[in-house]
Amino acid sequence: MNRTTYIQLFLLLALWWGGCSQWSLVLAQAHRVNQDGSNTTLYDDGDSYILAPEHGTYVDGAGNRTTWGRDTTRFKSKKNIPIGQYQWVLEPRLGTIIDAENNDTVVHDFYKWNATDGYTGEYNYLANIGSPRLSRLYFNRNNTSDEFLFLQPFSFFRGSLQDFRFTNTKSPITNLAYHSCGNRQTGEDRVRGYFATNINKRAGLGFKIDYSYGIGYYYAQPNSMFGSTFYGYYRGDRYNLHAYIGINHMKMGENGGIEDDRYIEDPLAFGQEYTSGNIPTMLSQTWNRNHEQHAYLTHRYNVGFSRTIEVPDSLKPTPPSASALISNLPDSIQTILRQDSVMRKLTVDSLLQVWNDTLTVPSEFVPVTSFIHTFEMSNLKHEYLSHNTTQNYYTHNYYGDTNEMSDLTRALSVRNTFGVALREGFNKWAKMGITLFGTHKLRSYKLMDGLNGMMPYTEHDISVGGELARTQGSRFNYNASGEVWLIGEHVGDLNIDGKTDLNIRLGKRDTLVANLHAGFMHRKPTFFFRHFHSQCTWWDNYDLSREVRFKGDGTLCLKKLGTKLQVGFENVSNYTYFGMQNTLLKGKDAKSVIPTDFSHAVGVMQADNVQVFGASLSQDLKWKIVHWDNRISYQMSSNQDVLPLPTVDIYTNLYLLFRIAKVMRVQLGADMRFFTSYYAPDYSPAIQQFAVQDTNHERVEIGNYPIIGAYANLHLKRCRIYVSARHVNAGSGHSFLVPHYPINPMTIHFGLSWNFFN
Repeated sequence: MNRTTYIQLFLLLALWWGGCSQWSLVLAQAHRVNQDGSNTTLYDDGDSYILAPEHGTYVDGAGNRTTWGRDTTRFKSKKNIPIGQYQWVLEPRLGTIIDAENNDTVVHDFYKWNATDGYTGEYNYLANIGSPRLSRLYFNRNNTSDEFLFLQPFSFFRGSLQDFRFTNTKSPITNLAYHSCGNRQTGEDRVRGYFATNINKRAGLGFKIDYSYGIGYYYAQPNSMFGSTFYGYYRGDRYNLHAYIGINHMKMGENGGIEDDRYIEDPLAFGQEYTSGNIPTMLSQTWNRNHEQHAYLTHRYNVGFSRTIEVPDSLKPTPPSASALISNLPDSIQTILRQDSVMRKLTVDSLLQVWNDTLTVPSEFVPVTSFIHTFEMSNLKHEYLSHNTTQNYYTHNYYGDTNEMSDLTRALSVRNTFGVALREGFNKWAKMGITLFGTHKLRSYKLMDGLNGMMPYTEHDISVGGELARTQGSRFNYNASGEVWLIGEHVGDLNIDGKTDLNIRLGKRDTLVANLHAGFMHRKPTFFFRHFHSQCTWWDNYDLSREVRFKGDGTLCLKKLGTKLQVGFENVSNYTYFGMQNTLLKGKDAKSVIPTDFSHAVGVMQADNVQVFGASLSQDLKWKIVHWDNRISYQMSSNQDVLPLPTVDIYTNLYLLFRIAKVMRVQLGADMRFFTSYYAPDYSPAIQQFAVQDTNHERVEIGNYPIIGAYANLHLKRCRIYVSARHVNAGSGHSFLVPHYPINPMTIHFGLSWNFFN
């Protein structure tokens, strides 16, 4: 140790000793008690002071307040901020409230929150953050109708109304999250903020802001997305209201995939090494843009009665004694009552009656009938722009210059639903709720009409339906609904859906949860399957047959054992889908799979019958601090040319879970995604959709390639942090999730989330 170090240590010791001595003197003086028992304190200067900690001051003998040389903050009471919240989601049609897990404080597997390939890696996507994606697991896909076809592949960023969480919180809460990867040339960043506060116990409001930007590791593939959501609610006994406004702006660069898969599979075949950003791509200066505005309002008025709540005797307040009742009376009256026992008894009885009258009898409002109205409006503007189209990339050019493409599509949807519900549980015979509803839906579209402008389309529908539901059972609940379209473009459509859940106690150790679901759907294909106009893609399909779907699936779950089994079957008649219609260029090899050997087009197709069977088993294992979470899925499609699916899809996650100093929670591990090879759907930039590969030409298989990652996930009080490495085995095989769209090379990711209560 040098001289400077000794001096520093000496000064620190001196300061510490002096501080201790001074505080000892102050404490000794402050604890003196006068002989008369008062709290007056005599200090060395001869002055006396009165401690007034309720005001954080001292009062001297002359009555003057002083804080000179004394710490006043130690007398101030600390204000504890109440922390607590719960969240719920809505069923969009009628605004039914469904309790949900708080997703802003989940700490387990936090490193997955910004993974475009999903929580268990089941999505195929185009490598860059937020790019279009499609689940390899058929029964995880959203096969419900959607008027805005272009928005379906953006489920990672956009989300949906039924997934949005409303929050009731004891104190205002703010959640800030940040994700970062790569550098300025290739990286990606995402910032998300969520705020929620209550106006009172029944009403609250909040907002969510989300911004994502990814340059991309491959050429001409940047993404820029901004989303904002504002909400408010009121949950009273007689009146409930939920309002939601969402705005999304999504801009995506399209590169059409790489020119040759050998840049990834056999890079030495080109005589030089290529970095991911230098690999030639099919397109450049090409973009898809989507601008969406969504407004939602659901409210209901409840008619019912008030019911007295039976309170157990152990919880009822104890009547005060006679002495306690008369203790607040004037002394003169108390003296009289001590001498007159009859008057004392009458007075005590009177005061006891007053005490009983002041008690509030607990009661609750019981809704019997609800009158419901739901309004929903969505507006979409879709643009496809290109300033430098590769020669012969598109098979068709219906108008204009392909180097100056500027296609525009607009869509507007307005829905009003009115319903009346007889509520469940208003008496012992009302074991289920019954709801009747009617819906009117107006849709307006504008498509390109060559160089002459826009062509308008207008459709409207009226449908009626009903719902039977039991939701308050402790072991058995169910929901059955049906809807039929009576007037409009979709007249004759029918939708029937039913589901049930059963909880079976297996002794004291575990509970078996069984969920069963069945559905029947008879529907006309949505608008964009029937009509779409652009410079390179054009169809008007007036003769498409109605799809008929029958689906049955179920889930068995053992909560404590960590076992979950899902089984499903679906039969689809007149299955409607997108398919590539490529044309081999003159002089090219007929067995070629190189994208530059073809011109590209996409169209709508229908298949007679397709059957799908799927089963998925999840098992979470644990031994001390070692955890091993697994999911294996098996699928079988009766027609792989029409509906291609991988036979086996696996996700496994091995990690250590422990605490440091009993404060920091640490999750340290590695995970892997794997699926068997199959002819995965291609991606068409022209319609921003996945489409099956053209069966008239040689096709590309992807799969049989593990994707391995490693991570560290930390949680300390209100802060969550992760560091992860994805695709650590890059360069070892056929690394594609979509034909001609390679997976990003190994990347390092960092994320942070912090909750603030104020």
